[in-house]
Amino acid sequence: MNEFVYDALPGRILFGRGARRRAEAEVSALGCQRLMVIADLQAAGVAHEVISRLGTAVAATRIGVQQHVPEPLAAGARTEARQAGADGLLSIGGGSATGLSKAVAVETGIPIIAIPTTYAGSEMTPIWGLTGEHKKTGRDLRALPKVVLYDPELTVGLPAGVSASSGFNAIAHCVEALYAKGANPVTSLQAAEGIRALASSLPRVVAVPEDLEARSDALYGAYLAGSALAVAGTALHHKACHVLGGTWGLVHGDVNAVLLAHVVAYNAQAVPDAISRVAVALGVAGGDAAGALFDLAQAIGAPTSLAELGLPEDVLEQAAARIVAETGASNPRLVDTDSVLRLLERAYAGSRPEPG
Repeated sequence: MNEFVYDALPGRILFGRGARRRAEAEVSALGCQRLMVIADLQAAGVAHEVISRLGTAVAATRIGVQQHVPEPLAAGARTEARQAGADGLLSIGGGSATGLSKAVAVETGIPIIAIPTTYAGSEMTPIWGLTGEHKKTGRDLRALPKVVLYDPELTVGLPAGVSASSGFNAIAHCVEALYAKGANPVTSLQAAEGIRALASSLPRVVAVPEDLEARSDALYGAYLAGSALAVAGTALHHKACHVLGGTWGLVHGDVNAVLLAHVVAYNAQAVPDAISRVAVALGVAGGDAAGALFDLAQAIGAPTSLAELGLPEDVLEQAAARIVAETGASNPRLVDTDSVLRLLERAYAGSRPEPG
């Protein structure tokens, strides 16, 4: 076996139906006595349920977040945490709730307990992001939650579109973890299993929303996806998603669903072994991984074109230049503005990628 480095990240994971009910014990184990709860509107009901159990341990509550974590929102949340004397953060919801909690934790150093309600997977990574004029991201262990409570019951109420797009975000984490700079045998095992779990469960989740077994499998895949990406890092796909979403306000999961098949087609010849593992995990061993991803997106009702997301066509050249600058040498196939522009044009049109 070739030499490799694997930096195992710290953290405690509780997985299973009703896991949210163990929040009080986990808060106590961390020694937190003044929590700030951050939740998105969709998770407000769950947040109030958990808050009622925690009682006087909750010092501040913020219900309502914004995608891509605007800097003014982050600044306000940090001020609120300091004024409340918060010694812990409880994040409840999707990637935006986790993202705002990370923005507070990186500045204050207080720990995060996360209860995810989508398949975003960011609760398993130390990667944070803020959006001002442009979106910027960084890596800091203070952004990595100390405890994550995975409760599949909390995902039952997700709209089919959110399940599909956040699930594709998780699949994209797995795909890039197979060929990013930090990829190694451990993360590759996690990534391949994550793709398999998500590709098999998402169609069932969308077709039968109350199927808790399917929901559990999808959440398991999202956990693996975040774990793999946290160590392996990112490449062209995630750089492009952050540029498009952060600059033009597109929903992160939707952009992932649109771009992933096209980026896989772009990288296929540069990393054939990695893309072959994607195909196997998707159930098309020896076949077209990019095409299979496009077909899966269509099958579960995820978006497949940038046009339908509302991106203006006249910004594609500007976006391509920004993506190339952000990607640098992180991608296994070198990027240039012309190639990325052609990729974006195909994604804009919603064309099925062609092998090679």
